[in-house]
Amino acid sequence: MGSSTRAVRDTPGRRAAARRRLVAAAFLLPALVLLGALVVQPIGFSLYRSLFDRSGDTFVGAANYTAVVRDPAIRTALRNTAVWVVVAPAVATGLGLVFAVLTERVRWGTAFKLLVFMPMAISMLAAGIIFRLVYDHDPHRGVANAVVVGVHDTFAPASAFPKARPGRDSPLEPAGDGAFVTREPVRAGVPALLPLVGVAPEALPKGARTAAGARPVPGEVTGTVWQDFTRGGGGAVNAVDPTETGLAGMRIEAVKDGRTVATATARADGTFTLPAAADGARLRLPASNFREAFAGVEWLGPVLVTPAVIGAYVWMWAGFAMVLIGAGLAAVPRELLEAARVDGAGEWQVFRRITVPLLAPVLVVVLVTLVINVMKIFDLVFVIAPGAVQDDANVLALQLYRTAFGTDADQGLGSAIAVLLLVLVVPVMLVNIRRIRRGASR
Repeated sequence: MGSSTRAVRDTPGRRAAARRRLVAAAFLLPALVLLGALVVQPIGFSLYRSLFDRSGDTFVGAANYTAVVRDPAIRTALRNTAVWVVVAPAVATGLGLVFAVLTERVRWGTAFKLLVFMPMAISMLAAGIIFRLVYDHDPHRGVANAVVVGVHDTFAPASAFPKARPGRDSPLEPAGDGAFVTREPVRAGVPALLPLVGVAPEALPKGARTAAGARPVPGEVTGTVWQDFTRGGGGAVNAVDPTETGLAGMRIEAVKDGRTVATATARADGTFTLPAAADGARLRLPASNFREAFAGVEWLGPVLVTPAVIGAYVWMWAGFAMVLIGAGLAAVPRELLEAARVDGAGEWQVFRRITVPLLAPVLVVVLVTLVINVMKIFDLVFVIAPGAVQDDANVLALQLYRTAFGTDADQGLGSAIAVLLLVLVVPVMLVNIRRIRRGASR
């Protein structure tokens, strides 16, 4: 009885199945060894090391995890990481969706996709260096500020005299809000003198000529506004000297009883003429003459550094999202789209009610992939953010590096941060695995 049972169990089919399992295990063994050496062992060691102090000799239990919660730098890193997780994947996926849909309708769509995807060929380090230059505060070096300053100056041009001011014993005095006004009213037929200093010779407007004393004109107010400074010294104060330069383009206003009654613009030699209505008025040089040049946006300052770095990330990964979404879009049945258009649906309705729902599985794949990716973001923040604002741009992966390997390194606390980062990433990975299994079972 026993021998017959063993014979039934020990069939050729069962032996073949056992051999297949052994062969499969033999092929999987190297991969399992690598997985254990490169993933499981580091995770286990990090968990173990997080329970010890800086030296690694004294067991401290959960003290490092308590320090993680209390450390303000780590709280900032957590907050910034949350901003990254919410903003960067959504923006990159949204742009990828828009690019994928629009490029289907243009003849040069393939070339556009190539250009958008090209940043993926660049390393994070190289992209960080590129955007460090793009965000440079100097408009002559930074592309972003060159554009912003160009647009700003088109609608609100800067003055040629931002540093100009009255000198000592000047007939001008401050009038508030950056303007200057004459101390005494002016009279028709008596030339007014409006001396200023502080304008660098190289900053004088093009076309400016040697200043000239205004001639008296009956019934009109004349005067000169000029740079009251003689190179090499000499010259009389508050008097037009032969080597001094007129402030061409300076705007002059005649103010009487709190309102402007006449205006003029200085000629190339600094002279100007006002009508008879200016008689008895005080002359004002408005603040617009002294407006500081717009220096651009401080992209890498404490306020904008995180959005700026996220912009660099989106530039790199929007192409990745576009390619995956484009592949999903190619599988969408065209007859559904055409049927909706025949039924009178507009393009926006087709996009919102048909295209997006059909692409939902692909969008989830892209979104989850990018969420996992930004949880580990390090390179861009480290390279783009200057040292002075790295605390403001800090994220968990960067804080892990700074804590475990930076100055005054504490590998116990760094390991605790690594475990925290793992705990945050695992739920997203589990969602992704469950989604993959659900798709495979259909």
